[in-house]
Amino acid sequence: MFEILTEKLSKIFQGLKGKGRLSKENIQEALKQIRLALLEADVNYKVVKNLLEEIRQRALGQEVLESLTPGQQVIKIVSEELTRLMGEGRRELNLSGKEPLSLLLVGLQGSGKTTTAGKLANYLRKNGYHPYLVPVDIQRPAAIEQLWKIGEEISIPVHPSDSTDRPEDICLKAKEAALRIGADILVIDTAGRLHIDEQLMEELLRIKDVIHPTESLLVADAMTGQDAVNLAVKFNQVLDITGIILSKMEGDARGGAALSIMAVTNKPIKFVGIGEKLDELEPFYPDRMSSRILGMGDVLSLIDKAQAEFDQKEALKLARKIKKAEFDLEDFKKQLAHIHKMGSLEQLLGMIPGIAQMKKLGKLETDEKELVRFEAMINSMTPEERRNYRIISGSRRKRIAMGSGTRVEDVNRLLKNFGQTKNMLKKLGRGTLRDLSSSVNFS
Repeated sequence: MFEILTEKLSKIFQGLKGKGRLSKENIQEALKQIRLALLEADVNYKVVKNLLEEIRQRALGQEVLESLTPGQQVIKIVSEELTRLMGEGRRELNLSGKEPLSLLLVGLQGSGKTTTAGKLANYLRKNGYHPYLVPVDIQRPAAIEQLWKIGEEISIPVHPSDSTDRPEDICLKAKEAALRIGADILVIDTAGRLHIDEQLMEELLRIKDVIHPTESLLVADAMTGQDAVNLAVKFNQVLDITGIILSKMEGDARGGAALSIMAVTNKPIKFVGIGEKLDELEPFYPDRMSSRILGMGDVLSLIDKAQAEFDQKEALKLARKIKKAEFDLEDFKKQLAHIHKMGSLEQLLGMIPGIAQMKKLGKLETDEKELVRFEAMINSMTPEERRNYRIISGSRRKRIAMGSGTRVEDVNRLLKNFGQTKNMLKKLGRGTLRDLSSSVNFS
């Protein structure tokens, strides 16, 4: 996500940092380069023009020209303006009103709308709600079947929609059914088309008039760039949408949609889809996204993911083992499993400040398969070998390699990496328990 844009902006800012003082000419040249980088990232032309004007006025002001660190001041200004452009603060879902509430998902065919319905329902359940999935795409029977499969996978009830009913009647029946089973939110997956047509819009308006949704959310494919922005404008004109979910942000998205859509429609991005799995939907935080774009990481999102996956008691137990130098391969395996649940390694590392630059310089390689191999090798060990890796002799290494479908060299690398990790943790162990007890909040 934003890799190319991040790389280009990093080069521009690196040049500014290297200058002791900045002149108007330096700043004007940097702004030209920023403009080009944004346009190449498929950001709307008018949005770029307005953004650059805001940055120019502030960058040529006294706060920069008279600053002891002018380059950093410019970066700060760009970060603040990007955040403002994307909507400043987090925009929560409107979940107030008489239950069951209704969330209406609209969008074109192929935007990932049905999968997003499942992701959103999964997110709501994790936050204490009881969602009910409602398929109303009677034009495409496969869409109803797809939502049923998604519901089964995440154990969320799906309304048995009848394709001979009108979409608005299905919604009314679903509302009655939700009351009977104790569901408090309908997540309605509407019909899509390959392009916007009058028939689709009339159908969506009828559903909206009958169900009175608390949210009408457009699901737009981030990979389509400015097409996603144009789509949002058209849907908003007819349906008056309340927010946007950008799907497929993990793909080769240049970032243009995320940077343009709020400014053009004045409707907030509420969620972003960051993967194909049904737990890969994140609330959208403009300030965090701005930080990622500028290569400064996103530590807050990383902490959110860690707090969702790591249990406080388990973390304290691990801290005690580290302190006593009792951290073993079984513990190592558990941590690998937690990392897998948090998301892809590439994604997680991208949230750490400075990692993008390290990767660019070739100082860091990320190999997701390496972690899978590590886990397979640990699974091929006996309980005794996991507790004490030093007893793993040459013959044991061969057995472990055969059992895990790897090579002896792979086993050697695992044991070497684990030994180095254990030594490092042993050095840090003295303060680990105290830090976890006093500063980590898993609530």
